Amino acid sequence: MIIDSVKVFGVNVMISIAMAAFNGERYIKMQLDSVFPQISSKDEVVVSLDPSKDSTLQILKEYQSKDNRLKILEGPSKGIVKNFENAIKNCKGDYIFLCDQDDVWSPSKIETVVNEFKRDPNIVLVIHDALITDDKLNIVYESFFEKNDSRGGKLKNIIKNSYIGCCMIFKKELKPNILPFPENLPMHDQWIGLVAEFKGKVKFLNAPLIKYRRHSLTATNNIHANFLQMLRWRYSILKSLISHIPGLKIKKN
Repeated sequence: MIIDSVKVFGVNVMISIAMAAFNGERYIKMQLDSVFPQISSKDEVVVSLDPSKDSTLQILKEYQSKDNRLKILEGPSKGIVKNFENAIKNCKGDYIFLCDQDDVWSPSKIETVVNEFKRDPNIVLVIHDALITDDKLNIVYESFFEKNDSRGGKLKNIIKNSYIGCCMIFKKELKPNILPFPENLPMHDQWIGLVAEFKGKVKFLNAPLIKYRRHSLTATNNIHANFLQMLRWRYSILKSLISHIPGLKIKKN
C-alpha cells in the first residue's frame, strides 16, 4: 500500500531519497524494500549507479519495472562523492534523504525525521543515530553517536567530523550552497553538515533509525589518510566554506 503525501505545516511536501550505488547486488534490494513502504506516490528514489560488474543494474531495472518512483541515473564514474553529487543534483523533493545501498531503514524513519522539521522551521538538516551492525545485521554497537562522540559545532566538526551521510536529511534550500561539491573532498557528509551549520539549525536526533551495515566492501572502510593528508583535507574544506559563505565566522560552539 502506498501512503498518502507527507504534509508539513499543512502543505504537501515531496520526499527524495538520494542513493549512490556501485556493485551493490548483495544488499541493495533489502535496502529498497525498507525505503519504499515509507514514501508516497509523489515521492522518488533517485539512484546514481556507477558502472558495476555485478547485477546491480538488473536488480534496479526489475524494481523500477514494478515501481516508477525509482529513478536510475548513469553515474559519473568518479567515485562515491561525485556519485552522491549526481544523485542529489537530480532530486526534486523538498526534503532530501541520503541513502547508502547496504543499510536497512527503520519503518518509522521518514515520519520521525519529518516530524522534527515540523517542530522547528529553523532546522535545515537532521542527522539521526544508527545501530552499527555486521554484514548479517547483528548489532555490534547500539549507538553510532556514542561510539563516535557525534555532536554539533562548527569548529568541532572541522577538526573531527560527526556527520555520516546515511543518517542525514536536509531541506532542498541547501542545494545551491552545497553543490557543486568542492574538489578533493574525502567524503561529502562532512561538507554538507558544515554548510548546514552555517546556514541554519542542525538537529542531532538521538534515535537509531537505521541499521548501519559495516562490512569489507563499505565505502568508508577504504578511506585511509595520514596526518598530513587530513590537515590538507580540512584546509580545503575551510577554504571552500569561506568561498561559499560570505562573512563566514568560525567560533567554538
